[in-house]
Amino acid sequence: MPAPDPRFAAFAKLPLQPGDTYHTPEGYLVFTEQYHLRRGFCCGSGCRHCPWKNGRNVKM
Repeated sequence: MPAPDPRFAAFAKLPLQPGDTYHTPEGYLVFTEQYHLRRGFCCGSGCRHCPWKNGRNVKM
C-alpha cells in the first residue's frame, strides 16, 4: 500500500464551506466541483464532480 499523500492531511484540516457538499436522496455525502477546485488536485477515487481529467490535474 502506497504512503498517504500529505496534501490530503493538509486539506482535511480546512473547514468545509457552503456549497462544498450535498446529500443524495440515498443519504450519501457528495463533494461538489467547487470543493475539488479548492482542493486543487485529483484524489483518483473517481468522484462524481471531479473537474480533473484522468487524475492529471488538467481541468476538463
